Formats: sequence, C-alpha cells, structure tokens
Amino acid sequence: MIDTRYLLIVISALILAGCSTGSRGPALPEDFPETYVAGQTAVPIIVDGKLDDPAWSAAPWTAAFGDIEGDAKPEPRFLTRAKMLWDDEYFYVAADMLEPHVWGTLTKRDSIIYNDNDFEVFIDPDGDNHDYYELEVNALNTQFDLMLTRPYRCGGTYDIGWDIDGLKTAVDIQGSLNDSSDIDQGWTMEIAIPWESLRSHANRPIPPRDGDQWPVNFSRVQWKHQLKDDGSYERIPDVREDNWTWTPQDAIDMHRPEYWGLVQFSTRRPGATGFRVNQDDLAWTQLRRMHHAAEQYRSKHERWPNSMTELEGLYEPLDHPDLGVPRIISDENGFVIEIEQNRSNGVKTFIFGPECRRSSVLAQE
Repeated sequence: MIDTRYLLIVISALILAGCSTGSRGPALPEDFPETYVAGQTAVPIIVDGKLDDPAWSAAPWTAAFGDIEGDAKPEPRFLTRAKMLWDDEYFYVAADMLEPHVWGTLTKRDSIIYNDNDFEVFIDPDGDNHDYYELEVNALNTQFDLMLTRPYRCGGTYDIGWDIDGLKTAVDIQGSLNDSSDIDQGWTMEIAIPWESLRSHANRPIPPRDGDQWPVNFSRVQWKHQLKDDGSYERIPDVREDNWTWTPQDAIDMHRPEYWGLVQFSTRRPGATGFRVNQDDLAWTQLRRMHHAAEQYRSKHERWPNSMTELEGLYEPLDHPDLGVPRIISDENGFVIEIEQNRSNGVKTFIFGPECRRSSVLAQE
C-alpha cells in the first residue's frame, strides 16, 4: 500500500514548485541560485519540531532539494524541503525529510554531526563569502555549530568553539527512532536562530530590514546503512554519503557561498511578497562563472590565468549592455577578477578577489 503522506507530500511539492516563492524575473540567468521570500510572523514559533504553528501553513515550501552537484547526478532518493519565517528575535527554519528509517548515533554537542544523517543550515549575512555560519542537527537533536573565516579551498579555517547563543532546535519523528523493526514516514525539524547571535560578523542591520537579501543554503546528508546483528543501524563502509541541497553547488562542497540561495526578508505576512531582482545579480553571476572557470584552469595548469583569453571556452559569458569587459589581475598578492556595471547613479565595480572574497565599489557620477 502506498503511504498517503508520501503521496500527498510529493504532489504538494510539485504544485508548490510551480508556485511563486518569489519571481526571479526574465533577466535572471538559468543558473541563478534558488530564491525565497521569508515573511514575518506576528506570533513566535513554538519550537517543538512539529510544524503545526499556524504561521507555517502560510509559508511556502522551497523547491524539493536536489543533488549537491546539480543535474549531473540522480534525483535524491527521499524528498527534502524547507520553509522560512522571521520575527524581531529569531530566524526560523522548518525542514521536512521523508525517511523510511530514522536513526542517529551522535549525542555530544559539537560532534561532527554529518557523520550521521543530518540537516544543515549555512548563512552569510553580508554575502562577501567570509565570516559565515554553519549549523548541523541530527535526528537525536544533537547540535553542531561553527563559524568559518572563508571557504576551505581559499585557505579558510573554522571556529567550533563559537556557539549560536540562544539557539533553539527540535525534532519530531514520524515513526520510531533507531528501531529497524518498522518503516518510518520521516522526520521534521524546527530551528530558531537568534539574530543577536549573528550580529558579530553580519556587517549589516540585525534583524534584517524589509527587502534585505541574505545568502543562505541548506543541506541534507544521507548515508546508506546496513543493520548490525543486534538490529541497530550503521553506515555501509566505504560508501560515500549523499548530499542533497536546496540550491546546487556544482561540486561536493557546501563551502561555496557564491552558489547559495538568496533569502529576501519581508515585513509582510508569509506569501504576500515576491522576490525582488537585484541590479547586482547579473554581475555576480558573471563573476561566479569566471571564478569557477579560473579554478578549473588553476587545477589543470597549477597557476591562475593571466588573461581572459586563457579562460575562453571554460565558461559562458553573459551578454548585457550594462556589463563591461571583465578583467583579470593575477600577481603575487593573489587572483582577482573584476567587472563594471553601468548604473543610473554611476559605475559599480564588482570584485571577486583573493581568498574568495566578494566586494563592490560604486563610483557615483
């Protein structure tokens, strides 16, 4: 017999995928990350993992998660989706994960939680790819939070000692945890992240202003398992985990903030506002493509490219009258790519610089 919850969730996910969580607009490239408008709730969420607060019913689901590498890999075996809300105190995240066998082993806080099946949140408030936050939670509601200076591939380090002060998480199991004798429906999770805990490195208003957009992404780590003699679960040795994400990374690497989705915060009720296309989106897409191509070039030639000619054929350039000719600066200080965009109030220069930092400068007329 088909589980009706599985069927209803799949149908609703397909319907919601076609609904607007925010209009991307015709100007956005096909490879632009996912977008979402997080509405404001007037009543705080009760964090118990059950997703039955009235505010959640009005908040749209994200698109179903896909493989971290994108269309190059098969569709995930189980459905994963998320919702977002906020108020003056917290950023709320809800996650829904279909799972016929819900299990977990790690119970100590700040264990390496992705060694279990887990749900992960990544936040870069100012979008510069530096000083961003990561949170992981397993089915036992064990938390692992850390702050990262910059992506690992760009020389980044992490601070596991940093904690999200006042963090609230809860898990609800639709079935039985760590019991292999039955088939579960899945598990849901609620997360409440205090804005104040993000203030130290946000470099922008806390809580967000109406219309502010933050890079955010979610990941679900899923291991294939086998049963031990006592009926308990364990990972199948030498089999890699699956990584299912809200917006793809084009690599098995969540630490590529330039690929994360964009969450727009709205002071209106959930579902009442569409996503606003930002003037910067084209330029950042161009630089993201170029930087990825440059990293491919470096991997093959063991050096950064010195000119745009060396990147020909490695990426698809955007053709837009407001975008200038991109340029490369490669010297002992590192690798930098830049592009200018004509604006109504001047010329804005977008920079993807050393250590993967993103920045921009507006020269006003």
